[in-house]
Amino acid sequence: MLLSLKDVNVFYGGIHALKGVNIDVQEGSFVTLIGANGAGKTTTLKAIMGLVDVRDGEIIFDGEDITALPTHERVKKGLVLVPEGRRVFANLTVEENLVMGGFFLDEGERRKRMERIYEIFPRLKERKWQEAGTLSGGEQQMLAIGRAMMASPRLLMLDEPSLGLAPKVVHDVFEIIKEIHRSGTTILLVEQNAHMALAYSDYAYVLDTGRIILEGPSKMLEKNEMVIEAYLGGV
Repeated sequence: MLLSLKDVNVFYGGIHALKGVNIDVQEGSFVTLIGANGAGKTTTLKAIMGLVDVRDGEIIFDGEDITALPTHERVKKGLVLVPEGRRVFANLTVEENLVMGGFFLDEGERRKRMERIYEIFPRLKERKWQEAGTLSGGEQQMLAIGRAMMASPRLLMLDEPSLGLAPKVVHDVFEIIKEIHRSGTTILLVEQNAHMALAYSDYAYVLDTGRIILEGPSKMLEKNEMVIEAYLGGV
C-alpha cells in the first residue's frame, strides 16, 4: 500500500474535524474522496501533507510512518498537493511558477521536467512568459497541476480541481488528470463534482461530517442509492 490513514483524528480547537478516518491508496490507483462542503475532505489532504496536526492515528507512506514529518520532507518523498483555488504565483510568469515547483532540483533536471510539462500542457508553453495572474481559470488550473508535477510525485493529490471552471474546461482538466494517472502517477482526488470524480476514479470514499461512511469501487458507488440521492442529484 502506498498510503494508509489509520484512525486519523484532527481537531480545530474544540471542533472534531476528522473522526477516526481510515483510507488506503494502492500504488498506481486513482482514488477519490467525495462529500458535502464541510465534510472534512480538504482537512484530510492537509493532514496527509502535514499542514494540520494529527491528534491521534497514523499516516503511513510507502511503509513509513510520516505522521510527524515536516511538509517539505513529505514533498521530497513524493507527496504533492494541488490546493483548492489553484493558488498560482500571480505576479510570476508561467515558467517562473514551474521553476518554483522544482526549486530543489538541479538546473538540468529542472529543465528536463519542465519540457515534459510543456508536452503535457502545450498551452502553458505558448504562454510561458505570461504572468500567471492573467491566465484564464482553466489555464491557471493546468499551471497548478504542472507546478505540482515538477516534483515528479509518486502520489498527486488534487483538491477540487473543477472549482469555478466551465463544464468544457472541467472535462479538459479531468482528461489531463486521467492522462497523468495513465503515465504511472497515483492519484488521490477530492472533488465535489461527484459525477466526474466517480466517472474517472477506480475507488471512492464518501466522507460525511468527518467520518468515512461508505467506500468501494467507483462504478459500484455510482449505483448506490444513498450516493445517487445525496451526491448525484437523485438521477
